[in-house]
Amino acid sequence: MQIHVSGKGVDVGEALRTHIESQLAEHIIKYIDRVTSVTVVVSREAHMFRVDITGNLGTHSGLVVRSRGEAGDAHSAFDEALEKTTTQLRRYKRKLTNHHKSEVDNVQEIPRKGKKYTLKPEVGEEDDHKNAGLVIAEQHTEIGTMTVSQAVMKMDLQDLPALMFFNSAHGRLNVVYRRNDGNIAWVDPDSKAA
Repeated sequence: MQIHVSGKGVDVGEALRTHIESQLAEHIIKYIDRVTSVTVVVSREAHMFRVDITGNLGTHSGLVVRSRGEAGDAHSAFDEALEKTTTQLRRYKRKLTNHHKSEVDNVQEIPRKGKKYTLKPEVGEEDDHKNAGLVIAEQHTEIGTMTVSQAVMKMDLQDLPALMFFNSAHGRLNVVYRRNDGNIAWVDPDSKAA
């Protein structure tokens, strides 16, 4: 496993670098041994330190784990981010070792091409909708076919607010997202046209 530690506007000392590398090696290997690389970025925002952890799980499906921690010092921020990463990996391992898997969980993922747009946030409401939703970035992306549990797992691992996917049970486009109360919501449109 390759571990890359860098600072963004912060000098990462040898003591912090050693702490990060040893803790990552100890905690990640406990849950999954296929992690190919982990990137840790330490940055400073106002009076807080922020640590972002991104790890490639090395699986055929290209799953990535992401977490973020913020605290008054860099060690505490890293520990918070590591705790989130550990929780995500523990959930992932539990789903992999679930002995009550159904036949649907064994469906091979077939990604479909799409485009992902980043829109500029609206400053105010206007009657003229011609300028609404100004596109500031466009990027190619793949929308995978998976079960709902696989979509929730991917959303958790990548620390995403929402995930769009094709449901392997029926092939329709679905969305899962995390609600403000912490629960997961699942949108599955009706197959009958109105």
